[in-house]
Order: sequence, then structure tokens, then C-alpha cells
Amino acid sequence: MEYGQFCPIAKASEIVGEKWTILIIRELIMGSTRFNELQRGLSLISPALLSKRLDSLLEHGLIIKKKIQNQRGYEYFPTEACQQLLPVIKSLGEWGMVWAQRNLSHKDYDVELLMLYLQRSVVPANLPGNMTVVRFKFTDTDKYPDWWMVVDGSDVDLCTSDPGRDVDIYFTSEIKTLADIWMGKNSYKQAVRDGALTLVGEPVLTANISSWMTDSMFAGLPAASEI
Repeated sequence: MEYGQFCPIAKASEIVGEKWTILIIRELIMGSTRFNELQRGLSLISPALLSKRLDSLLEHGLIIKKKIQNQRGYEYFPTEACQQLLPVIKSLGEWGMVWAQRNLSHKDYDVELLMLYLQRSVVPANLPGNMTVVRFKFTDTDKYPDWWMVVDGSDVDLCTSDPGRDVDIYFTSEIKTLADIWMGKNSYKQAVRDGALTLVGEPVLTANISSWMTDSMFAGLPAASEI
């Protein structure tokens, strides 16, 4: 896609303005390196289109591609040029929180993306002991309603089948409830009081969840209607 203009905004848009590209860059900057990890954060993108967009980013010098040692497949890493887009991504997200929230619909609440964000938000150092197992049950979906998050040392793993570990804390809610809490539109305590969220577990884990599973960087930004 070419605009035929010397304007730097136009030239930048030729690289990052195509559908999905800015979200692929978001995932790369947030730490996704493998093809399946990128797909998990972009559940509606086709493998063919993801491959095409990665090839374009490689061509323009925004990523490097490395063979996975002793395995099939590749890993993708953001270059300095890609990392320099972080303030742009953050500013775009802040704008979206303020001005685009009214465009949200029920279908936008993707459980896989939510769980990926929650996984990234865990602060293992703020959890007691060496291992913590968190069980999530979503009552409004038949696709992946059950999730387990296993925090083992500094590693945080997600699975949709029982890992066979004792569970330390249980979350039960609709997807939107937990997403809204993470985005700062609600609180755990308020959702429990309203009956939208059920928490079961040790008080040391349930009393201050945001200390070990932090909220979104955009939490607290008001919608335009609230300004």
C-alpha cells in the first residue's frame, strides 16, 4: 500500500497501517516470539495473513527472524525500530480508552486475549511460596470456559486442561466482568459485592489481587462521556 506522499506520517502508515500490523507489533513488544503465541493474541487472524504481515515487517526491518534451536519453526523479535513504536502503541491505547470505548460490543470480549493479558500481568515475586495455581471459570462461553494459571517460580503458564495441581484461588465470572476489572472499569471488591464475581481462596490471595496480578496500563483512564 503506497500513498505517494513524502509526508513521514504517510510513509509510516505504508509500513504499519495495514490491517493487523499494529496489533502484531503490540504482541511482539509485549513479548510474544513464536507464531502460535502471536496467533493466540490475535485469534481472528488467519495463519496465511499473519505470515504475510510478518514477512512485511521483516522486509522493513522491524523484526528479526531466528530458527528455534533443535526444533521446527522460527522465533520473531522486535528490532530497535519496532521497539521505538512502544510510545505510539501506548498513546493509541490511551486514545482508545478515552474515545473508542463506546464501540465495544459483547463479541469483543475474547477470553483467549483476556487470559493472555492476565498471564502477562502476574507478578510472581508478590505471591507466597514457590507455586500458586489459579483456576478461572467463565460462565458465558462454551469455548474454553475453564482455565488454569500455574505460577512456578518466575514462570507463568496457562492451560485449558486440569494440570493436576491443588488450586489456591478460584475465579468464577463472565468474561466481560473480569476484563472490565482488568481494564479499570470495575474493582474485584465491587464485582464480588454485586454478585458478578465469585472468589474462593486464601485471604492472603483474595484480599489484594491487584498486588500480584496488576491491572492494565490504561486502567483509570475515563471514557470521553465521563470527561
